[in-house]
Amino acid sequence: MSQHRRRPSGRQVARKRAVVAAAFVGTVALGTGIGVWASSGHSDGEPLAGTAQRPSGSGQAASSAARAGTPTPSPTPTRVYPLSQAPRTIPAVRSHTAARGPGWRPRQGGRVVVSNAALADEGRLIAGELGLSYAGQKGANEDVKTGDLRLDIGGTGDPESYTMTVRGGSVRISGPGDAGVFYGTRTLKQEVHGGGTAPEGVVKDRPAKPQRGFMLDIARKPFTAAWIEDRIKELGDLKFNQFGLHFSDDQGFRIESSTHPEIVSPDHLSKAQVKEIVALAASRHIQVVPEIDSPGHLGAVIAAHPDLQLRNAQGVATRGAIDISKPGSAKIVDDLLGEYAGVFPGSYWHLGGDEYQALTVANPQASYPQLAAAARQKYGASGTVADLTTGWLNARADTVRAHHRTMRVWNDGFFRGTSVQPAQDLQVAYWTGKEIGARQPAEYLSAGRKVLNYNDEFLYYVLGQPNTFVYPTGQRIYQQWTPRVLRGTAAVSSAYDDRILGGSFAVWCDLAGSQTQDQVAAGIRMPLRATIQKLWDPRTPSMSWTQFKGLANKLG
Repeated sequence: MSQHRRRPSGRQVARKRAVVAAAFVGTVALGTGIGVWASSGHSDGEPLAGTAQRPSGSGQAASSAARAGTPTPSPTPTRVYPLSQAPRTIPAVRSHTAARGPGWRPRQGGRVVVSNAALADEGRLIAGELGLSYAGQKGANEDVKTGDLRLDIGGTGDPESYTMTVRGGSVRISGPGDAGVFYGTRTLKQEVHGGGTAPEGVVKDRPAKPQRGFMLDIARKPFTAAWIEDRIKELGDLKFNQFGLHFSDDQGFRIESSTHPEIVSPDHLSKAQVKEIVALAASRHIQVVPEIDSPGHLGAVIAAHPDLQLRNAQGVATRGAIDISKPGSAKIVDDLLGEYAGVFPGSYWHLGGDEYQALTVANPQASYPQLAAAARQKYGASGTVADLTTGWLNARADTVRAHHRTMRVWNDGFFRGTSVQPAQDLQVAYWTGKEIGARQPAEYLSAGRKVLNYNDEFLYYVLGQPNTFVYPTGQRIYQQWTPRVLRGTAAVSSAYDDRILGGSFAVWCDLAGSQTQDQVAAGIRMPLRATIQKLWDPRTPSMSWTQFKGLANKLG
């Protein structure tokens, strides 16, 4: 039996229209969250913002097409991306302009191209790290494809600054110098390793301080070349740019020598190994800063030359101190300075100058009459042992200056009230305020000296924690230290900020057996990250310590 379809009533029609309208509103609301409808003809790949976009053509034309039986083009969904978040890196980037887009991640077939042959090393390194191919040098508009990472040198300003632009499925890192471009690749590497995707937008970044260092004492405790190379790779990824190497002290002399092989300890690095370390560091834009400390801390040299040992008026040997009244003392140290200037080609040199024991007694002139006599002979009747020691330091500076190096000296190598003044180009490596006649950092700064921060309250990792030392924590550095905190916990005036060149975290091996080298690596991991954060940007960090530590663990 056939059944006739009933015609809907007016109330049913109204109810049906309401349901359809509600469904449409829900669809639009959903689209606002995950995307909007866009014309299928949208070709530039940029995400669209705003509300749903009508198909091409007027409503009248669309109605006519429908009446004629012509199908209306179906709109295709295009993602609307939320504004990107700033990259989460260590150190944090200083500026990020957010944008809408998918960001960038390495993909199969992706390439690294460079605008300048000087960036070939940086290009090959980041290509290998991200699993991309290195395509070499390309012009600005030459065969550059979506998905590429492009490295450019250009512009003016701080050579360590860079701009990183993530847009249109590609990345461009540019900077005035290759160091800045390299740091941009470190930011990109961390973004990809930490989150898989570099966020859309523009990063503009630069360091606050030009010298960002880590110092290692291999004289008291030998470290393997492989361990040192691992630290250099770690430092490079964190944007440190100096690696200090303290390789001569009372306990050992740890690098092969051709001028004085008799002083070298059995466990030492060969020059070939050092050459590889220096080359690796250079590839990460890190300079190796050597230190041959004198006139104290020369025990390993003196052990092979006991005639150069400093002795007091009673003939008792003074540990680690060389007799600076003897011409042979100057000769052997100058031989070594000249030799290693050829091994370490960087711009910087550490002369040491600290803890000369002849100046720690109540009356140096009475305790060391030979030094007092040499001082009077050289500087007149009023010459003192402090004058003679300052003159020694200046003479060693002359030796190193001839090799075109910038020199630094520990702050307790500068003496108050001497007739002989330290050379004006000596920078102050400020580590302590505990020495006899200690001077506040402001005294050096107000005199126009450039200063580097080695504050032993925060930045000294001393094996075995002798005396009053305790292992520094990353949290304390992160929360309490800045480059202006040079001594203790108090900051110097901001008026001196430009004279503070940066700083260095230091590992000293006073009680060498207290930790293995792997334990040292683990112990300094978070302090290094906190230190570089403050050297790159001394402002109060936006992340809490817990967040910072979590990010460090995520980045590896």
